[in-house]
Amino acid sequence: MVERKFPGKRKFIDRFFLELPFELVYTPKTLDLDEFPEMRDAKDAPILATAIMESVDIFLTGDKDFLVKEVDMPDIMTMAEFLQLCD
Repeated sequence: MVERKFPGKRKFIDRFFLELPFELVYTPKTLDLDEFPEMRDAKDAPILATAIMESVDIFLTGDKDFLVKEVDMPDIMTMAEFLQLCD
């Protein structure tokens, strides 16, 4: 899929997953979503809330509902936008 969607960007994808430091974050089982931006799709709200709570630097997504949100942190971008930063 990487070669089809992002031809010539394989080295950046590999670097992202193999070399750059990142960590997984987990959504708490209970969460007060009233403290976070409202999402069109209620199932997306805990994901954005977790990214904000865990001080995620960059949130990569292809979901347009996230891409239209204006939040201070994290930077929300597509993989294509991220790869442009790596060039």
